[in-house]
Amino acid sequence: MPKTSKKPFKTLHGQLLLDGGSLGGSCFHRSVVLVCEHTPEGALGLVLTQPGTQLLEDSLPGEVPPPFQGVHLFEGGPVQPTALSYLYSHPGHLLGNVLPQLTIGHQIEELEELMNSGSPELRLKVFSGYAGWAPGQLDNELRQNSWLIAPADLSLIFETPSQDLWKTLLRQRPNWQERILADTPDDIAAN
Repeated sequence: MPKTSKKPFKTLHGQLLLDGGSLGGSCFHRSVVLVCEHTPEGALGLVLTQPGTQLLEDSLPGEVPPPFQGVHLFEGGPVQPTALSYLYSHPGHLLGNVLPQLTIGHQIEELEELMNSGSPELRLKVFSGYAGWAPGQLDNELRQNSWLIAPADLSLIFETPSQDLWKTLLRQRPNWQERILADTPDDIAAN
């Protein structure tokens, strides 16, 4: 009996997932998700394109330092919407757990410590909820062409306005059909 070779697992850890045009009607419509963890046991990501209405100071038990007051949480995904996660970077932080110089954290104490550090070079985004996939689920969605994959970098995460990120990334795609998707109306029927 011939042996069947199993394809080695390919992680998307540290990559961006873009709605490839088939996620209309879902919470991932026209979204960009940073994959923070991806193993054979499943995946976890944060939606970078959905700023929420909830303020940071309304979500933390302690006092929020003035530079962070009025900052809105991003809606990181539909799983556990009350769970807080954050992405941070600063030049002295070379080793990250998502990308070099980029770390995801979940501990409120560490978040408060970062905000109170007074570092003018700290870059921080805070999220409520996250995107999660069971074992094999993300791989199936990729096979169905639900997602496009793009490399992540700090400037995309922290400097590109969240409302422009999906279109910006699509316009950089080599495939012209994907580039055109960036300029299609949200509701084609209304065109």
